[in-house]
Amino acid sequence: MELLPKDPAMLMSFVNMKLRDEYRSLEDFCDAYNVDITRLKASLEAAGFEWMPGIRQFR
Repeated sequence: MELLPKDPAMLMSFVNMKLRDEYRSLEDFCDAYNVDITRLKASLEAAGFEWMPGIRQFR
C-alpha cells in the first residue's frame, strides 16, 4: 500500500475515483496496485468507511 495515499479520507477518495474511472472491481484495483484487499478494507473500515459492493464504493 506504499503507493496509495496514507490519509484515510484521501485513500477512500482515490480508490473510489479509480473504481469509477479505471477498474471494474475492487479486486481488479487491488491486483493493479498489488494491495491485499482484506488489508485495504480493514484500513478503510477502521477509519469509518464501509465497502458497498452494490455501488462499488467506500462510503
